[in-house]
Amino acid sequence: MKTFLVVVLSVLALLGMAPAMALDEVQPPLRIGLTPTFPNDQYRALEDWRRYLEQRLARKVEFVRRDSYIETMDLLRLQKVDFAWICDYPFVFFKDQTRLLAIPVYRGRPTYQSYLIVPADDRQTTSISQLKNRVFAYADPYSNTGYLTPRFELQKLGHNPSHFFSKTFFTWGHGRTVEAVATGLAQGGAVSSHVWDTLAKVKPELTAATRIVATSPEYGFPPFVARSAISDAEFRAMQQALLAMGQDEQGRSLLAGLNLDGFVVGDPRIYDRVSQMMQAFGKP
Repeated sequence: MKTFLVVVLSVLALLGMAPAMALDEVQPPLRIGLTPTFPNDQYRALEDWRRYLEQRLARKVEFVRRDSYIETMDLLRLQKVDFAWICDYPFVFFKDQTRLLAIPVYRGRPTYQSYLIVPADDRQTTSISQLKNRVFAYADPYSNTGYLTPRFELQKLGHNPSHFFSKTFFTWGHGRTVEAVATGLAQGGAVSSHVWDTLAKVKPELTAATRIVATSPEYGFPPFVARSAISDAEFRAMQQALLAMGQDEQGRSLLAGLNLDGFVVGDPRIYDRVSQMMQAFGKP
């Protein structure tokens, strides 16, 4: 009788494990695209986050990094990734091809700003208008804080952004823009406040070599989005996993590593300011 019970319990245990094993074998990994919105030197935080999501979703998770916003947007539009953390500018530009999943909360608000920065030893510059005929570093042609904002500011001042600086170049990352200005490769640059503030914590010697000249109005924080054809079940599962991060110790620790407070569902209207700036340049 004892042997029979042992056999029955063993079979039941195996049956109980079968669904979980089948889930791993049958379902493909959830793929999450990342742009330069994510600070490039946070590899440890990224790996810890991936493992956390796998535990919460009971499914393999892969992060797919790309060096430009348009590459990540192409992956979304081609349904090659399931979710992505993108910039607010491409979200507005391709709003009909993605689904807003969640908005990060930073310093208590789902917003961030553009920082205009110059080398720390430049104590004279107080506005972008004083950088005429200088070398300026942009982050990405689809970056709001690293491209659209400084160009919009110049246009408001009556300048042609295409002819204002002596030279411009793309760094393809906000962290790289900070490096370009810090080393004197550029006399000015525009970066995400979240990236600069995060680097100030992990690489203070880098940001100390730059000086913040001006800050923009607040914009909706770069959102988490889903591909347009994602299933409702997958959408809800990922959304809940993000929203619940602030409710357990491990999640809060991960958020601290990402320099975030949490995630909220959010409202697409938070990106209206970006839409208005795009329209000023004839963008839809």
